[in-house]
Amino acid sequence: MSERKPYKTDVSDEQWALVEPVIAAWKAAHPSVSGHQGRYEMREIVNALLYQGRTGCQWELLPHDFPPPGAVKYYFYTWRDDGIDQTIHDLLRWQVREMARRKADPSLVVLDTQSVHAAAGVPAGSTGRDAAKKVPGRKRGLAVDVLGLVIAVVVVAASAHENAVGIALLDKVAADTDAVEKALVDQGFKNAVVAHGEKVGIEVEVVERNPAQTGFVPQAKRWVVERAYGILMLHRRLVRDYEHLPRSSESRVYWAMTAVILRRLTGATVPAWRTA
Repeated sequence: MSERKPYKTDVSDEQWALVEPVIAAWKAAHPSVSGHQGRYEMREIVNALLYQGRTGCQWELLPHDFPPPGAVKYYFYTWRDDGIDQTIHDLLRWQVREMARRKADPSLVVLDTQSVHAAAGVPAGSTGRDAAKKVPGRKRGLAVDVLGLVIAVVVVAASAHENAVGIALLDKVAADTDAVEKALVDQGFKNAVVAHGEKVGIEVEVVERNPAQTGFVPQAKRWVVERAYGILMLHRRLVRDYEHLPRSSESRVYWAMTAVILRRLTGATVPAWRTA
């Protein structure tokens, strides 16, 4: 890495050692026609992506001591399209689960959605209005395990029904692993999701809220997905949806969770924004 003053979002040597093999393998599989090895250090590209995710800055406002915005943008989109973002995330997630003495893939997941406002430049065709939450923008759907680690993510227009998100999440979970046997959902998901779960071999249980309870009351096992959304909100690029394509929004979630998982694996911490 070039000599510069480090940012708090930079990966440490220990963290980079966990990520580098995947990127090195990708580089080896995509050699330059001219044989050029590339002008920019891949570690600095990753540092720039994690910095942007945490701070929420625009491409052109990335600090000058990172590689040029055009180069960072190129790798973000290329890794998104090649699935490298999810590959890195999933390999690290498996390590966290193994550290917790669990199998690589879970048998139970929790599904939920979150609607966020879309930025002004986001194409109207990929956004909508969540009628229940009164939010114009996009809707994120997460499937997480009992540790709060992301198993699947889906981003659609906020106007999409919970059923559509739930079905898409179940499809992704079933495609990525055959270990998941059960999914917990809230009452926003209807019978269509339960029926689709049967088709893909996943039992879907609708967890009903106790009518005697008022206000926010965490529900057993389901609370982990709420915590996951709270963690994502610490990454300012995710507080509002700035991405033109929903797939880019999904990639932002993977990179944000990769940063979280790297800290868990190495015992590192990052001060909260309110820390003086």
